[in-house]
Amino acid sequence: MTSGAARVLRRLQERGETLAVAESLTGGLVAAELTSVPGASRAFRGSVTAYATSLKRDVLGVDGALLAERGAVDADVAGAMAAGVRRVLGADWGVSTTGVAGPDAQDGKPVGTVFVAVCGPGGVQNVAELRLNGGRADIRKESVRSLLELLSGELGENARAQDTEQNGGN
Repeated sequence: MTSGAARVLRRLQERGETLAVAESLTGGLVAAELTSVPGASRAFRGSVTAYATSLKRDVLGVDGALLAERGAVDADVAGAMAAGVRRVLGADWGVSTTGVAGPDAQDGKPVGTVFVAVCGPGGVQNVAELRLNGGRADIRKESVRSLLELLSGELGENARAQDTEQNGGN
């Protein structure tokens, strides 16, 4: 998995941008994966492990009514977590994970339901819903990999868009 983290960090460093992470079901695994890469501090600002729903509201600024209505395992909650950690930690990019790793369902969502989100400069945001199989450890590991892949895609798309603008649309 470190190659995904290394790729993301390298892209962020090339762009002179920073990253903050908000985690729920992954409980710090995304931050651990990023900080396993030497030199991560050049782009990685930090993380918030908001395992408790109240922390999603009180620390990350997720709307309490949204949490009450839909629960913590929701696409809009994931997006708000990514935007919130970006704001709170003063980063260019914010990413988040929220979902159900098991063993029991949560908020009416089955085990393996996961949302990963990316929020970047200019309000760029992408949320992916995952339906994962396997045990708790498998679901958490795949959530990390999927989040890094989503962020990598966003960084690549933005880089191509900027290149196109700088080269007169060609």
